[in-house]
Amino acid sequence: MAGARVMVVGSSNTDMIVQVPRLPAPGETILGGRFSVAPGGKGANQAVGAARLGAAVTFIGRVGDDEFGRARLAELAAEGIDTSGVVVDPEVASGVALIFVEESGENAIAVAPGANCRVSVAQVEQAREACRAADVVLLQLEVPLPAVERAIALAQELGKPVILDPAPARTVPDALLAGVDYVTPNETEAETLLGGGVAGLGGVAATAEALLHQGPGCVIITLGKEGALVATTSEQFHIPGRKVEAVDTTAAGDAFAAALAVSLGEGKPLREALRFAVAASALSVTRLGAQPSLPRRAEVDRFLASG
Repeated sequence: MAGARVMVVGSSNTDMIVQVPRLPAPGETILGGRFSVAPGGKGANQAVGAARLGAAVTFIGRVGDDEFGRARLAELAAEGIDTSGVVVDPEVASGVALIFVEESGENAIAVAPGANCRVSVAQVEQAREACRAADVVLLQLEVPLPAVERAIALAQELGKPVILDPAPARTVPDALLAGVDYVTPNETEAETLLGGGVAGLGGVAATAEALLHQGPGCVIITLGKEGALVATTSEQFHIPGRKVEAVDTTAAGDAFAAALAVSLGEGKPLREALRFAVAASALSVTRLGAQPSLPRRAEVDRFLASG
């Protein structure tokens, strides 16, 4: 089967990570353990995730003309990703994320977006030929909404399916969701999109149906270790999670979105694509960091074959 061609429009950050026994309360100082620096940003994470799973990836983004930006570009290129659509902006710093990771693997993240805030409609329009060549367009919400909206419109114009990972959580116009083929919120993001509550699988199922009424072709609510709840116009079903020992959940959603894009881009049926995405996401939480945790194709295939 031919490899997928994936165009990712999104953010690139440098992640600064501190391991802590528990997340600090407001106003509290916690003495942590290991400190590390790693490449991150939801867009770049998903681009790397897709490349490691065998896709030909084009990344559209923006970095500062600084040490962080140059390092991130070099790392993306080393993964085989086409970075010709990345603008190096001399007027603003590259994005940075400060991340606390507690012993259970849960995390808290604060982001200074920097150059990511200047990904523009014009920049997306300049990626028209990359979009034309893609099998799937993969988006998130760490760059300005007008750029996301233009990417959706461009994909629609060229007949390309769109996957939106609506993170970080924010409200979006109904028209934006109506232009998306697959939307993949976690429970918090689903609540934000809908403005309602999520409580247990029953609540998640109702939320998925309500989001479906806003226009996307398929709603996939990710449930962490519980897997994913899926709703389309013809069916609703649950894909179970995979049991692993969690170390850091930072890039779990990115691994899921990347794997879903790759599998759908390869022409796999939805259920098979979702099982692949759940497996990739589970493997990612067994390692520290965002991009360092993203699995390669052989790992995911072995994990799936193990039962």
